[in-house]
Amino acid sequence: MKKKLTALLCCVLLVFQLAAPPKAQAANYVYFVAAGENVLPLSDATMPFWNGGYLYIANSVFTGIGREALDIGRSRNDKEKLVVLYSGSRARSLWFEWDKNYAHDVDGNVYYPGAIYRNGEVYVPVSLVAQFFDLQYSVNKVETTVNGEPVRGDLAWIRRPGNILTDKYFMDAASSVIASRYEAYLKEKEKEPQDTVSPGTSQVPAGVDIEGKRIYLCMTGGEDTSSLLDTLDRYGAQAAFFCTPEFLEQQGDLLRRMTATGQTIGILADAGDETRTMEEQLAAGNRALERATCGRTRLVRMENGDEQTVRRLREAGYRCLEPDLNRSGYDLRSASNADSLLRQVLARRGDDVTVWLADRADAVGLRNFLADTESGDNRCLAWTETT
Repeated sequence: MKKKLTALLCCVLLVFQLAAPPKAQAANYVYFVAAGENVLPLSDATMPFWNGGYLYIANSVFTGIGREALDIGRSRNDKEKLVVLYSGSRARSLWFEWDKNYAHDVDGNVYYPGAIYRNGEVYVPVSLVAQFFDLQYSVNKVETTVNGEPVRGDLAWIRRPGNILTDKYFMDAASSVIASRYEAYLKEKEKEPQDTVSPGTSQVPAGVDIEGKRIYLCMTGGEDTSSLLDTLDRYGAQAAFFCTPEFLEQQGDLLRRMTATGQTIGILADAGDETRTMEEQLAAGNRALERATCGRTRLVRMENGDEQTVRRLREAGYRCLEPDLNRSGYDLRSASNADSLLRQVLARRGDDVTVWLADRADAVGLRNFLADTESGDNRCLAWTETT
């Protein structure tokens, strides 16, 4: 009888363990922002990111504490697709129209790069803002431990000129605040609903409504790119386009349109190319991209490569696309294709799903997919270095 009770207790404990919600996962690499002597709250919704060699920060940094610390305010007009940063004491203002790849001042002077509209937020290049408003900024590595867990990332520190603190002194002084911000960030993530679909499920179980997925569509730049961009614009969605160096060289107008509308640009490279190394292909692609958009990228989709090549590229600072769903062997060209893809996406465990479509999507299939995701409160976002 005692053995039976012990076995029953073990079964009950196992059931509770299986029923417990999974622990919220933070980003592997996080980006903090400090304005003056204040480390600002950390959030996935406004986390900075690198694009084309520039660090972009959310324009909302210049509100509240950030506005007081830096003496820079912001005005945002979504109808006009406009964000203006201004300083009354300096009598200067910098205008970002987020459908353009440049900024300008009231005298018509043009500055590069422009803002990026991504996932409902407008991001501005911190280097340009600092230069225009005569601010100082630096990026420092964050390596600490919070609740026994390692925390790695960068902190962008923006301050007025004349600040006497060195970077090292500031980082040491701010270490406890950084830990506190990260703890608050984890608590917020724990409040997010957790997906309870079992691994390996091939379709959405009957009667279960799963909503709120963040879907990162990644595809090849090609003949259908213009019509795909039209469809993304219509639904206010973003995606990532991986383009060969040749495409990047020839399609400057499309690249500028992608940048202005918040799409992500990566390089599609072939490790099996006998005429050029991976590094040579990536260098050629970035040269072409910089000529077209004044920006560069660290995002790569590698074909015919091995894990050793992936490690080499990572060590060189690139991020290689390794999708959760590889749909390069299936079309997205009809309503039935869209339904099949959505079922696979919803069956994946976790809130974030990265999908590789290669060149198998057209405007019809994408339109059906976006309509389905929109009705289910899912979002199609741009895959980035921090996704």
